[in-house]
Amino acid sequence: MAMNAIDRIEQNQMRMDTPSLRNGDKVRVHYRIKEGEKVRTQIFEGVMIGQKRGGIRASITVRKMSFGVGVERIFPVHSPLIEKVELVNHSRVRRAKLLYLRVLRGKAARLKELRKA
Repeated sequence: MAMNAIDRIEQNQMRMDTPSLRNGDKVRVHYRIKEGEKVRTQIFEGVMIGQKRGGIRASITVRKMSFGVGVERIFPVHSPLIEKVELVNHSRVRRAKLLYLRVLRGKAARLKELRKA
């Protein structure tokens, strides 16, 4: 299949330094935030509960607990605002989307850890 002009442009904008990620992985996303004149890096660490593939449009959904409240963020994988995505560890899961973690609390929301990355 031949690449058209749009595919070639998107290929140049994709980042190649992202690790291979799966649902259930604990990830640490370093995200650049602009507050007024200052630019700083904020780290969002949580479990990857879903991903959307699709080349330059790929995104991951990361969920964490913050002061007893579940917080989810959707990060575009190839965004220039993402400095890096670190893989903390893998977990054993049997589903494509881990949306059931939204209703679980405490120890029930744990995933079986496979190994440190």
